[in-house]
This record gives sequence, C-alpha cells and structure tokens, in this order.
Amino acid sequence: MFIAFSVLALQGFGGVAVVAQHELVERHRWMTNEEFVEEWAVAQIMPGPNVVNMSLMIGARSFGVPGALAALAGMLSIPLVLVLLLALVYSRYSGHPDVIGALRGMGAVAAGLIFAMGLKLSSAMKTNPLGVPLCIALGVACFIGTALLRFPLFYVLLGLGAVSCLLTYRRLKP
Repeated sequence: MFIAFSVLALQGFGGVAVVAQHELVERHRWMTNEEFVEEWAVAQIMPGPNVVNMSLMIGARSFGVPGALAALAGMLSIPLVLVLLLALVYSRYSGHPDVIGALRGMGAVAAGLIFAMGLKLSSAMKTNPLGVPLCIALGVACFIGTALLRFPLFYVLLGLGAVSCLLTYRRLKP
C-alpha cells in the first residue's frame, strides 16, 4: 500500500485524479470504473484532499487501519519532502519568465488531463439512476454556472448536488 500510493502521489502535481483512476482501476485493478466514481464522490464530500481521502478508504477496505495508515503515509511522505524542496527553489526563481511560462503550461496540461479523465469515466454514467442525458445536463449546468456566469463553485455544487440528490432519490424510491 505504501509503495503503490507513493508512486501514485509522485505521478501527479496539483491533483492526481487522472493518475489515481489509471493506477487504481487499470493498473492495479483494485476497483472498477463504477467503484472508482462512487469512491471518488465520497472522497470529494469529505473534508481534506480528495485523493488522500481515497487512499484512506482503499487502504482501510483492503487491510483495515494498518492499510489506511500505510496508504496515507505513501500519499504524504515523499511528496511532502518534494514540495518543501520546490518551495525553496520557487522562492528564489519565482519572478523568472521561464518559470512563469512553465507554470502556465502546467495549468493547461492539468485542464486537459481532467477533461480526459471525465471522458474515460463517462462510461460509469450508463449505470447512474439519472441516466446519461440528465448527467450531461447537470455537468453542462455546472460549467455554465462556474465558467460563464462566474458563480462560486461551492454554491453551484451545493445547488446542483441538492437537485441531483433529490432527482436520484425520487428515481430510486420504491
């Protein structure tokens, strides 16, 4: 667990959702795409970083408390040292134009990776009680609310989350 989550943590910078899906579903086969989407949703509503929450859940599910602690240590130990070293380097070179350009480029790459993960996980919508069209409509509404109308993400997710929970409850209600 420690090694697997250390490797996972070292592959991502500024977010490892894409890498987590690849490592946990495709490489290690510890879960299916559907299970990943469900676990990721739970990890997102818990306080703290999503992937750290996910590591705790998977470690605990596999090996109990020792597994959860090993996964957590793997997620945090080596990246912590690297971030501290990067902070020292960044404090010295933060104004350099090449550093500024590199960080802008990393932002574009991160956006592309998030979009690719969304496409890869879209197959999980087939089993969603709301159905594909409504899931897409909710995603588009989230994009419009945050990107175009500039509403705070918290309020958009709170509103759309409440709507989707209500609709799902109504569809699953016996």
